[in-house]
Amino acid sequence: MNVIAEIQRINELELEKGLTHTSGSWHTKYKDSAWVYAGNLPNNLTEGDVICILSQYGEIEDIHLVRDSDSGKSKGFAFVKYEDSRSCVLAVDNLTGSQVLERTLRVDHVEKYRLPKHVQEKEEERLKGGGGGDNDEGVGASSNLAEAGHAYKDQELASSFNIQSGQDLFAAPVDERKEPEQFSEEDETGGNKEERKRRKELRAQKRKEKEVHRRRKEERKRGKHDRRKSSHDRRD
Repeated sequence: MNVIAEIQRINELELEKGLTHTSGSWHTKYKDSAWVYAGNLPNNLTEGDVICILSQYGEIEDIHLVRDSDSGKSKGFAFVKYEDSRSCVLAVDNLTGSQVLERTLRVDHVEKYRLPKHVQEKEEERLKGGGGGDNDEGVGASSNLAEAGHAYKDQELASSFNIQSGQDLFAAPVDERKEPEQFSEEDETGGNKEERKRRKELRAQKRKEKEVHRRRKEERKRGKHDRRKSSHDRRD
């Protein structure tokens, strides 16, 4: 039996026995962790897409979408941290088994989240160098206190999005890859004036052609009416 079916089976069993939201629930084991694992994600989803899906059940503080170190492509799974560990219960119960782009999601608790390898190595070097401060528990403890965006620190990103500052959903979209257009002084003066003049002349010519076409159409219509009237008079 796969993990998705097992989680669904346990949840149904808890509902039958009335164990939900009690100390007897299987979720209680993970009450001190605010991290969840999201697996079987479509490979074309970005960090923002994953946040949109999982934020239905709580405020998200951090995300680590695991990517291939060479190609940068998503490996199809991510670790997400909620502001409140109770959101993990909602996400696991409601999103496990749901369909996203014909893929069945697996969302599960993470009891002890570990830092990504490249971050963990830097943290070990910092601790060896005497930069551990008051933290006597080493890397294991620091993984629980990782600051938001730790998985992308010192890495070149596709955009300037910062999880700490959020995203303005009502702002106009900006293509950061597109360089601003450069206009010379000539473009702003003579060049633009000539272009506007040419467009104005074209519009005037089109209006004139439409007017000529309309008049010809009316003349043909009047001619047909006159011929019909003349024929009718002759029959009388």
